[in-house]
This record gives sequence, C-alpha cells and structure tokens, in this order.
Amino acid sequence: MTPDDAKQKLISAGLILEAAGLGDMTRGHVSVRIPGDPEHFYMKPHSFGFDEITMENIVTCDMTGKKTAGWAPRHSEIFIHTEIYKLRPDITSIIHSHPDHAVAVSATGRPLRMISQPSAAFAAGVGYYTDTIDLIRKPDQGAGVAKAFGNHKAAFLKNHGVVVGGATIEEVVILNIMLENACRIQILAESTGDLAPEFPPEDVKQLHDKLSHGAQHAVNFNYLARRARRAMAH
Repeated sequence: MTPDDAKQKLISAGLILEAAGLGDMTRGHVSVRIPGDPEHFYMKPHSFGFDEITMENIVTCDMTGKKTAGWAPRHSEIFIHTEIYKLRPDITSIIHSHPDHAVAVSATGRPLRMISQPSAAFAAGVGYYTDTIDLIRKPDQGAGVAKAFGNHKAAFLKNHGVVVGGATIEEVVILNIMLENACRIQILAESTGDLAPEFPPEDVKQLHDKLSHGAQHAVNFNYLARRARRAMAH
C-alpha cells in the first residue's frame, strides 16, 4: 500500500463511519500510520466531519503529537492516537468516536457481554478508561487511555466514547461498527430482564476467530464504502 492508498482508505473510512451514524458533528477522529514510516500517521483534520476528509485536508502528525504536514488544524485529542501507537506497534489505525449505545454501556461500568455475534469480535474483552469524562488533551491522559486499551481491540472511555484499534484501517472501521452494534443489542437484551446463560467461552472463541479474518474485514469495508458513495451521489 502506498501513502496515497492510505489516504484514500482514510477518506473511505470517514464516509463509512458517517453513514453508519458514528459521527458526532466534527468531534470524532480516525488515523492511519503512513506505509513505510510507522513513526508518522495521517489523521482526519479538526473542524471537519468524518464525511469531509479529502486528499487536501488530511494532516500528518508524529509520535509527539506535532503536526508535520497539512494546512488544517489537528485534533486536540491526538494523544489518544500517539500513546496507543507507541504502546502497540502492531496497530496501524485508530478510531475515536462517541456512539450512543457504546457510551450508554460505558456509563453502566459493565463489561461487554458475549450475547451477540458482533460482541464475539471482542471475546478477549474491552478495556475501560475511567479517569475522566473530559477531553483527552494531555499526553499523560493519552497514556492512561493506552494503558486501559492494553492488549485489547477496543476500550470504553467511561461516559465519553470508545477507542478502537486494528492492524488495518479496514479492520478498525468494521470493529467500530460491530462494537456499537454489540452495545445496542446488549442494552436491548438487558432491558427485558434477566438473560439466559451465555454460550461457553470456547464456542464464542470459535466465532471470534471466524469473524477476525482480514479478508472479511476488507470485503465488508469495500461494500460499505461503495454504499456510502452511492448514497452521497443521490
């Protein structure tokens, strides 16, 4: 993948996230490491919505949080990205968003329950950051989020939002959608009263492994990108 390919995928990611209802005006952000240069990453600019990312307004940042290229402002919560990237060299893309159902689950303090197929994508659990509801504008706060994220694929920021990371931008977008779907199902199920027992962990793990193939992430990402572009054309 070339740097321009990464930028194009960042644009597609933004269109998908907005179409999926995961935008919060201009507040969410998505980033991807630059191919061949893991110490720098491309990022959605501040003051633009997910669906407004272009080749011209993407910003480039380094691991200190400094913007190194681009005319648009960078997000103040950049330290979510820098600190997770530093902790997890295996992660190449990160999304921070504020999905309604995920925020609601985070407010309960309960873990994500393995009661749906989307939840099985997070069979190893979801981290919890509980230090503050405030914006993550300082390196030490970003380090706290990274610590809570740990070896997981995602973390709840209590009463605030979620952070999702993945090995590819396709994976992180699909996981962001699946996490919100899992949280919505959990709220619906728990609102009916006591739930039936969950399936055994080994059964959930089998489904997790089937849902975690990179090829499947790419297929769904490409479909959602086509759908988002068709919707915009009308």
